[in-house]
Order: sequence, then C-alpha cells, then structure tokens
Amino acid sequence: MNSVSTAFVFPGQGSQSPGMLAEFIDEPFFQKSMHFAEEVLGQNLIRLITEGSQEELDKTENTQPLLLAASVSLWHHWLKAGGFRPAVMAGHSLGEYSALTAAGALDFGEALLLVRRRAQLMQQAVPKGQGAMAAVLGLDEQAVAESCSEASHSTQDGAFSANFNALGQVVIAGSALAVERAIEICRSRGAKKAMKLPVSVPSHCPLMAPAAKIFAEHLNAVKVTLPTIPVVHNVNAQTSTRPEEIRQRLLTQLTHPVLWTKCVAKMSELGASQLVECGPGTILSALNRRIDRSLSSVAFGREGQFKTLLASGV
Repeated sequence: MNSVSTAFVFPGQGSQSPGMLAEFIDEPFFQKSMHFAEEVLGQNLIRLITEGSQEELDKTENTQPLLLAASVSLWHHWLKAGGFRPAVMAGHSLGEYSALTAAGALDFGEALLLVRRRAQLMQQAVPKGQGAMAAVLGLDEQAVAESCSEASHSTQDGAFSANFNALGQVVIAGSALAVERAIEICRSRGAKKAMKLPVSVPSHCPLMAPAAKIFAEHLNAVKVTLPTIPVVHNVNAQTSTRPEEIRQRLLTQLTHPVLWTKCVAKMSELGASQLVECGPGTILSALNRRIDRSLSSVAFGREGQFKTLLASGV
C-alpha cells in the first residue's frame, strides 16, 4: 500500500468520547497543534478531552471545533512523524472541514472559528426538543425516502434523508414529530431497526435553511484556496479545483444529505484501495467496510494503528 492507493477520511460528530486519542496527547506536534487551536478558540480543549464528561463533549458548540482540532492535529502529527500524503481525502459532515483544512484549502485558525459558528447557528436554527435525527437500518434508500415523504406534513414538520452512511443504513432528520412518524412508517415497511439518535439538531435537511442563510456570510469572509490534495465533497461525491465551488458545496452541505456511500465509491474510482480514518474513533472504518469490503480500512483512533501504519513505510 502506498500514498497513491490510500485515502484519508475524517470523522464528524459522534466520534467524540472522553479520553479520546489518549496515546497522542503527549506527542509534541499533536500537542503543539492542539495548543494553537486552544489559543484561537480561547478554550482548554485538552482538558475537555482528558477530564470532560460525555455530556460536555456532546454539546454541539464544543463538539465541532474539538473534532476539527483533534483530527487536524493528528494529521499534523502524522506528517511530522514522516507519514506520506494520501492521494485523496474526504470527511463525513463536519469532517469535510477537517479534510479541507488538512488539504490546505482552509486556514486552520479560520476553520476552527468557522465550525464553531456553524455549530452555534445549527443549534439556534431549531429550538431544542423540536428537531430530531434517527438511524434506519435494513431498509433501502428509496423506501426510507418514501417513508419520510409520507411522514411529512410540511417542510417545517417534515422528515428527510440526511446521511446515506452505508448500504441499508440511512440517517433521517427533521422535526421531532415527523421523525417519530417516519420511524413508525419505516418499521411498518420492514426496517430491522429505526431508532432516534441522541442529538437535537436535525442536520443536513431543509430545517437548517435559517442557519445556512447566516452562515453564508461567514463562509464568504473566509479565504478558500486550491486544495493540495483532492477532497471529495459530501453533497455530490465529486472533487473540485475551484475555491468558489468549494465554498458553495460547504454551504449546501448544511441543508442537503451526506452522500457517504457515493464518496467512498468515488475514492475507490480514483484509485484508493485503503482508507485511513484520521481522527478519534472508528465509526467511518466500520461504515467503509460495510460499503465496500474490498477496501482496507484503518483507524488511527484504534490503539497502535498509527504506529503500525507509520512503521510499515507505505
């Protein structure tokens, strides 16, 4: 395996946990990068990782900048340790910002402030308790979409496909009442599981339109440059070499579903046969194996995997 056949993927919300990336906390370059993020945000991120509760980590305003900081710091540590630069990158939801930062399209400091503002706007867009997300397992994408449509009374009281995570694994989002209705309809159609997720922000659906309207101003104020490594975007599973197009895709991502299965297929099409999860946890590695078993999946968040991959010299 080598850089030409390897893709790096960056996780989104849900990968955070107390004590995550413990084996890297004392590594000089990881620590240096995290301290930079702390100065930018005015927040003790390392304390949040080592001493914070799951409840603290799960607050959207904490989660998004923390995951970006941790994933990009891990990327910096990888490069300083002599690791190769992969052929292509992608990130799931928030992880797309980590991928673009690692690829040099976004400035690290600006990206940190941008995702914190993104988190705040997402939280404000739908009052707490009025939005919901749910995972639907064992039902095809069309059946899930039809169930959401049947459960929807209007855009504001609707349910929508939000994440196409793997074959037979779709996350839906929308108003809390519509998501509850969609869950029951999915079950009646034969879903193996349909269960609410512990989040209150209905991401990647039309209910995020108020957030997107304000967020556009913040995105326009941030410099976007040509990525040094191609990044596959969530909204269309394509790469881009135009900064303005990248900016638009990040904005569109707020209100449109994450096409993760197609992103993985695109990375494979571009020659990747190994996917390396650069960030805490192993969620993407598990999804990637479900999407395409022919692809090798490695997660730096799994104890020892970083050193194993580095030592292999690929």
